[in-house]
Amino acid sequence: MDVNADFSKRVVLHSDSIPWEDSPMPGVQRRRLDRIDTKNERVTTIVRYAPHSKFSSHVHTGGEEFIVLEGVFEDDYGDWPAGSYIRNPPQSKHTPGSTPGCTIFVKLWQFHPDDRTFVHANMNKLGSVAAHERPGVEVSPLYKDAFENVRFEYWQAGAHVKVDTSDGGEIFVLKGSFTERGDELRQHSWLRLPVNTQLEAHAGPGGATVWIKTGHLRNGLL
Repeated sequence: MDVNADFSKRVVLHSDSIPWEDSPMPGVQRRRLDRIDTKNERVTTIVRYAPHSKFSSHVHTGGEEFIVLEGVFEDDYGDWPAGSYIRNPPQSKHTPGSTPGCTIFVKLWQFHPDDRTFVHANMNKLGSVAAHERPGVEVSPLYKDAFENVRFEYWQAGAHVKVDTSDGGEIFVLKGSFTERGDELRQHSWLRLPVNTQLEAHAGPGGATVWIKTGHLRNGLL
């Protein structure tokens, strides 16, 4: 079943208002944000692992990208605490699970097929730089190529923030809040903007920490 599969539309979702549904694996539940119903199941979702749950070993033919929101995610490459950002490119293989339990924001089958770049980063250890000509904004770059630009951004309280989403964009709120076009996005809210748009947001009184991906919708990484 398709979920928010019309990428010409703006979508705002608050993940804490979406019911959990069971996955095929015991102890693993999910909240789907978008999905294209094909044999490859291109999907953006929130996944929750109960303590001591895991998936069997598998290959990510189309790649996997995720952020650890709570707990510790474990796989062949390491133990990843909250704040970790991971890119496992196409053809990578692992056995994911969690001894203490965890919650992740994850995207599957949204890589360029030739991408072979692993990224393992922790926002709590990354530095940030002031964004050129964007007052009140600092940026921690995560990954950039000809097809997409991925980063964490830190918005000061009350900042008026502009983001170029002319090639489409996604924003996931990690901490704090902001308003955009009359919608208030809070922790773990998700915003998807179509091609030929521009984001103008106002950070809330506590500021906002957000994950942003741009460029991918224009470049076919739906």
